[in-house]
Amino acid sequence: MNKTLRVFLLIIVDIILVNIALYGALLIRFDGDIPVQSIPSFYNLSPIFTLILILCFYFFGLYKRLWQYASIGELLSVVGAVTVGTAVNVSLTYFIIEGGSLPLPRSVFLLSWLLCIFLIGGSRLTWRLIRDYGLKFQNGDEKGKTVLIVGAGDTGVLVAKELRRHYGNGIKIVGFVDDDPDKQKLKVLNLPVLGNRDNLPKLINKFSVEEVIIAIPSLDGSEIREIVSLCHETEAKVKILPGMYDILEEKVTVNHIREVQVEDLLGREPVKVDLEGISGYLKNKVVLVTGAGGSIGSELCRQILKFLPAKLLLLDNCENNVYDIEMELRNTDPEVELIPLVKDIKDKKAIEDIFCHYKPCVVYHAAAHKHVPLMEANPEEAIKNNVMGTYNVAQASDKYGAQKFVLISTDKAVNPTSIMGASKRLAEIIIQYLDKTSKTNFVAVRFGNVLASRGSVVPLFKKQIAEGGPVTVTHPEMVRYFMTIPEAVELVIQAGVLAKGGEIFVLDMGEPVKILDLAKNLIKLSGFKPGKDIEIVFTGIRPGEKLYEELLTAEEGTTATTHKRIFVAKPNGLDSALIEELIQNINSHKFPTNMQETEELIRKFIPQFRASDKENISKEEHLELKYNQQRKK
Repeated sequence: MNKTLRVFLLIIVDIILVNIALYGALLIRFDGDIPVQSIPSFYNLSPIFTLILILCFYFFGLYKRLWQYASIGELLSVVGAVTVGTAVNVSLTYFIIEGGSLPLPRSVFLLSWLLCIFLIGGSRLTWRLIRDYGLKFQNGDEKGKTVLIVGAGDTGVLVAKELRRHYGNGIKIVGFVDDDPDKQKLKVLNLPVLGNRDNLPKLINKFSVEEVIIAIPSLDGSEIREIVSLCHETEAKVKILPGMYDILEEKVTVNHIREVQVEDLLGREPVKVDLEGISGYLKNKVVLVTGAGGSIGSELCRQILKFLPAKLLLLDNCENNVYDIEMELRNTDPEVELIPLVKDIKDKKAIEDIFCHYKPCVVYHAAAHKHVPLMEANPEEAIKNNVMGTYNVAQASDKYGAQKFVLISTDKAVNPTSIMGASKRLAEIIIQYLDKTSKTNFVAVRFGNVLASRGSVVPLFKKQIAEGGPVTVTHPEMVRYFMTIPEAVELVIQAGVLAKGGEIFVLDMGEPVKILDLAKNLIKLSGFKPGKDIEIVFTGIRPGEKLYEELLTAEEGTTATTHKRIFVAKPNGLDSALIEELIQNINSHKFPTNMQETEELIRKFIPQFRASDKENISKEEHLELKYNQQRKK
């Protein structure tokens, strides 16, 4: 309906109701027999009463509201408008029109006030009642999709209302499930609370539920996993609402309801960052991101753009990656100057030219070789890219006066068993060494596996599931720490705020997750049953892999930062002579050329690197033994 026409009709209805209220007050006051002398007073006062009340309704915004969503707030507006209008009418009548005497009994004004609130408020609630409760009777249509809502709290109620509004008789809500014993066998919106989460399989089968919606934003990952597991014993699909911080009260819509994702199963709340502090050190600054086209680098660029840097330098050795992220960002915020740079961090002169020309203030170093098995096959390339490349960028940051340098590191750098992990540990050692003499604040950030990043297990599992299986898992006991790409990036950016120089920042990532459990959950979330629809095959630990990962060495320990979820490792003692020798070799391009030379270089800095290979047990047995010992501790 046209807005002007809607307002016009509302005013007409209000004029009629205001007069009905005044006349009804006279009838009630005189028990249905209105005295003849009161009739002229009614006709004389009715126009002015109506005009004043309509004006009050307008100024109280009663004609600017969508009354199909009326609630307590709208009713209070009606009460306020009627009260003010009635008070003005009584004042005009008593002090101006009649010269100090009321033409009608005082009780008539009080009664008309009550009737007006009832009639005006009732008219406004009519659409709400029709929408909420009129559709409720249609909801009994057996042809509608059957839905069960987990959570009978405020969010669950909002979800039920929104489903009724949006789908009408296309949805049949059978009821709620809630663990609160005080809610059992009660009704919410005339829908029963049917039991607790343990009853889910039985209720789904009993009512032929097609879809279960999890509507408890405060649930942690382990509880979500439990509910998902119970539902996947049946044929019902599972959907979920976002977390508490993503939902504004009274703003839940059907668009918020989505499929359960693997990120929901992490078992902890996402990390939140200090946006105000971040804005201070990025706004109007020249920022360089190496590896800008990768999973972490590209998300870094997206997040950095929000803080309006003066220039954002996008450096990557793959031209397609640079092109893709540049085009995406130009469509996001064309005001920020974007500089695409197709360069290799191993090219020292190219890196120095960039720093000399643009003089970046903040550097995020995300460029690296990260695939463990590939680096086992190409060990010298891991040293060149991850060690020499890091030194080139770090040395240029020092030479040209960058304020902050943040290295993206990995939990695989802790007690490394792989060439990739060891190369990242050497990169950490180099920046900690440079920090001792540089005005630049050099820091590193360690985190675990990043969900949905290129080469991670989640995209691989999804691809295998889409192909019908099997899903390949290396070892039934393998565990990893996981975080989302946005979490990883927010940690990196926050580290720049906290950086004083030389630190290694670590995220509290909760409990590690079994890769096998992750595979099973992904299969379930895809609508299949593990071992029945999609097989899981164990392929054995690959070269360089651990059964478990660590975030800190025993010597590093941790200290808290001002961010409750981020910790800082204590710097270890650095062997300056060894590091200077390594830097000299980098500058003279003396690098290992095979696995033996690579391992010899690494053992100079990490003496225990692959010491287990000298024993008469296999690497897999050694790792499994170490993992079991760790679990006992």
